Amino acid sequence: MPRSGPLVSRRRLLQATGGAVLAGTAGTGVWAWLSPDGTRPAPPARSQESVEEPAEQVFLHVIAHPDDGLFFMNPGLAQAIRSGARTVTVCLTGGESDGRNAPRSSTLHDHVVPDRSAFARARVNGLLAAHAQMATGDEESVWDAEARTLLSGFQVEVQTLRAAPQHQLVFVELVEARAVYLPRATSLRGLWLGVIDALPTLRPEGSPVQRQFRYTRDQVTDTLAEVLDWVRPTVVRTLDPNAVHSDKPPLPTRDPRLAGLRYFDHQDHTASAHFTQAALARYWRRGAPAPTLVENYLGYELGVLPNDLDLSTARRKAGTLNIYGWADHRPCADPAGCGDRKVGGTALNGSPRNWTRSTRLRAPGSNAWVRPARDGRLTAFAVLGGAAYCWAETAPGSGRFGAPALVGGESLESQIHAVRHPDGTLQLFASRTVLPGPDTEHHRELVTARQTGTGRGGVPAFGDWASLGSPEADPVRSLEVGYPAAVAAPDGTVHVFVRTWDGGIGHRSGPDGAQWSPWDRLEGPAGVGTLRASPQVVDGIDACVDTGGLIHLVAPSVRTVQHWVSKQPGEKPRPGAATGLPEPGGPVSVVPLAGGVVRIAYRQSMTARVLIAERRRALGTWRVAGQCERAGGYGRVALAPAGRGDRMVLAARDDAGDVRVAMAQAAPKPWQRCALAHSAAAGVAQDTAGRAVLVALGNDGRLYAARQQKAGQTAPFLAWRAADRA
Repeated sequence: MPRSGPLVSRRRLLQATGGAVLAGTAGTGVWAWLSPDGTRPAPPARSQESVEEPAEQVFLHVIAHPDDGLFFMNPGLAQAIRSGARTVTVCLTGGESDGRNAPRSSTLHDHVVPDRSAFARARVNGLLAAHAQMATGDEESVWDAEARTLLSGFQVEVQTLRAAPQHQLVFVELVEARAVYLPRATSLRGLWLGVIDALPTLRPEGSPVQRQFRYTRDQVTDTLAEVLDWVRPTVVRTLDPNAVHSDKPPLPTRDPRLAGLRYFDHQDHTASAHFTQAALARYWRRGAPAPTLVENYLGYELGVLPNDLDLSTARRKAGTLNIYGWADHRPCADPAGCGDRKVGGTALNGSPRNWTRSTRLRAPGSNAWVRPARDGRLTAFAVLGGAAYCWAETAPGSGRFGAPALVGGESLESQIHAVRHPDGTLQLFASRTVLPGPDTEHHRELVTARQTGTGRGGVPAFGDWASLGSPEADPVRSLEVGYPAAVAAPDGTVHVFVRTWDGGIGHRSGPDGAQWSPWDRLEGPAGVGTLRASPQVVDGIDACVDTGGLIHLVAPSVRTVQHWVSKQPGEKPRPGAATGLPEPGGPVSVVPLAGGVVRIAYRQSMTARVLIAERRRALGTWRVAGQCERAGGYGRVALAPAGRGDRMVLAARDDAGDVRVAMAQAAPKPWQRCALAHSAAAGVAQDTAGRAVLVALGNDGRLYAARQQKAGQTAPFLAWRAADRA
């Protein structure tokens, strides 16, 4: 009889490890500690209890195929499941592929009789086992299946984990494209583009859904909108809606609507994200009960980018995939099979840069979402429900943030970059996607909003959002444009930078953040551009102005960190000397320090170790100045000056999905662990009293802040304090 493992909440696990405010650097967090891995370090000696309540967090994951969340959203998926929060995963297609449940490279493959219904059920069974293991520690924990009506006239398969009923899987069972790139009308992409009027389902063997359905484009969107109404998530996670193209030639098609660029990612991944965007827009328009955080995860593009996870995290990720792939050969009573043998046993043994070794968000998070207002109070900006919100300290240096104020905007995506003008006023920059309509082409553009005054409680007030267009005039190419970084030069001219579709850098400038110049391109260092192997400049750029007025731009690439710098104060930056720095495994953050020095922080590829590098103005060369103790994790490292001279504060996500913070001068101090599961990247800044302040957006949609007890390199951070609700 299958065993039913106990549900252990993240709060109880944290309580079991101790209740002190801050943890040292001895461990990598509960998620890593409990996972079987011979390379794991010792558990943390002390741990801060999370201030978030699992009941106030609800996660919705939308994927195209059963293994997408395991490959591309872990470790975040597992952390959400183990937190005790409600988690629902919607799989849009059956993932039936060629119907052969065998590795493509094996001699057995061609001898397996194709059975798409059976293979789809085997993949469902594998996913149930993997999710049961993540939720309860028992891959055989029992699920209860039912056919449920979400949209009138249609049924979907819903699986509920009996030992943890807040955890559910939903299978819509639409036919998949059955090819990564080959244009195929009968697919999610064909439905999105209007090539077909309806897409059929393929009923897996043993499904409680008893018949086949045909979904129109609107019905797929409506189904996802109904899921949103049912689940009411605080966090929605999807695949990548802005897939990056390769320069391989497009495959031939007779229908011009299916023609176009060839992409690194699977066509089902991209289309599933587009349908989710459309459903979210519909859900928000009709009045969502609470603002929603949205995170988009890269898919197959991970295979051509530098690995960003350390090996121990990748091994745990692979272990879950091997359960899904039935590599443990556990007894199976279902003739269809109990896992996806195309995956089983090979999750960690692919190419040197495979999907298991990386987890990346399409929006890499801004290093400039926390900025001081004119009166010195800190302000923070984030996107919730497709609109921008602002939090402000109740008074300069108070460390307490008031309720969020709506800044506005529509269809904004994931992150805000804030610029402080010389007069102390603020200007916001963001990206937004305009979905296709009767008179509108599907495209992406940059937008900005300028501060016009100060509202109640000292919260900055902003004017309407204005479009900055895109460095790519072609709507299809514009969908690959990245997220903006911007600076205000000493003369008040604002410079905006963004990754272009071909892996370069687009630039636009305007005096006082207005009267913008046309888009142009920065001169690129040798080799920058999109090659067949991979895109060269990757999203995750940052910019700053040094103490001499020179503008610096840094960008991660597949080999090293790229650097541009202006020759004279306020001029458009030009390529600097080759940095020679180690390959980054994610975004790069930059800050100016005294004497014209600029420092950057980023994660080294393969190890996830945080490196600090600096460029001294007199020499113009870069060197690695220090490295932080191992904490695991992925994504942007937040970086800000803190005090006089070369003092800094850093913050990063760790193995447990929590925040680590450290002070640094000549060398970084030990990490302090601040237990808070959060979205995107943390932020750091210095308040009017010289204390470092740490902020993060919790998975419950609230802003949390922790500040130093006093200014200085050794002062500890106080406990998290939640901002007021709207």
